[in-house]
Amino acid sequence: MVKSLSILLAFAAWQAWAMDRVVGANASLDIHAGARSASLGGASLAVDHDLLELTSNPQQLANVENSWVAFSHVAYYEDTRYDYGAVQFPLGELGGLGIAFSRFGADDIPWIAEGDPLPEGSDYRTLSIADYVFTLAWGRRFLDDRLDVGVSFHGLYRELDQTGWGFRGDIGANYHVHPQFTVSTFLKGWTSSATTWEEGTFEYSSPEWYLALHFEQPISYFYGKLGAYWQSAGILHRENRDEDWDGEPRGGRFWEHPGDWFGGGRAGVEFAFDFGLSLRAGLASLSEMESWTAGAGIALSNWLRVDYAFESHPTLSAVHRVSLEFSPGLFLFPKKKSEPKPSAMQSQAMEKSEEAEEKSAVSEMEPTSEETLDEDSSGGIYWEE
Repeated sequence: MVKSLSILLAFAAWQAWAMDRVVGANASLDIHAGARSASLGGASLAVDHDLLELTSNPQQLANVENSWVAFSHVAYYEDTRYDYGAVQFPLGELGGLGIAFSRFGADDIPWIAEGDPLPEGSDYRTLSIADYVFTLAWGRRFLDDRLDVGVSFHGLYRELDQTGWGFRGDIGANYHVHPQFTVSTFLKGWTSSATTWEEGTFEYSSPEWYLALHFEQPISYFYGKLGAYWQSAGILHRENRDEDWDGEPRGGRFWEHPGDWFGGGRAGVEFAFDFGLSLRAGLASLSEMESWTAGAGIALSNWLRVDYAFESHPTLSAVHRVSLEFSPGLFLFPKKKSEPKPSAMQSQAMEKSEEAEEKSAVSEMEPTSEETLDEDSSGGIYWEE
């Protein structure tokens, strides 16, 4: 046993020495698939009930009551497309299970071998490049339904000029401080995010840690509720996301540049009307107003939801994202309408009313003061006023 453990530790140490640390290994896992989360600035960690964000929010499976299936599609720049599909299954007291598959890539790319003449017209060979990701996630509730915990594992196959394989494991949690306030945390790549290439090169990214907040307030005057979402930038490492906006190196570590770290976060607001319509807006980077996002969603029934997101960019073209979620179980076996249970005050009022009715019935059977009770000569009893 000791010998086997020593060999395993030696192999792990060799792997760590042989791998090259990079920023953004398996970066395809960081793409936001759900239109709802994308329209809220990408604050997916704070958003609950968005099946298309299993990659960054596995803890949402902790409270699964019905099976759901979800799809999303987005067209990026130069005919690059991202397609995502996911399904969740309730496991009763064991929580919920989620499975997802996605493809991010481009097709029909012209390819001309070195030294070959340029073809005329469209008579040329084409190739495709893509990343394929498979996700398996599980979540469950603990601590009297106040703590949601989720774990997910992702496998990636990359098909570029050479093939590569990637792997990452994540863990997240929600703590319900109050029915209207939730604190979330997410440790991305606790197994490290590793990739191995066909030529024998190994790459990895160190784990990263995020925090998120979600506040919800019903507003009866407008017949709905308002939700506010915030997700931090990475706490352990400096992120380079802000450099994509205007080239300024913002978004440093929390303990080095708190202001820049806060500016690298994401935020969004959502108003959900009682009749099923939701309106959303957000910022993908709090320090960059040109990173604004917007969107809407509609629940056509209790088993069908459609969402749309618009994502702006200061230099690249805007992105339109559409997603669809439906529940086969609720469609085939709709829930029966049950009579609402009376509240405690209503129950007490009903009990008092029943007691009053019983007393009234007894009083009607008893003789009044003006009535006398006489005994008949035959031994019977009769009333006489």
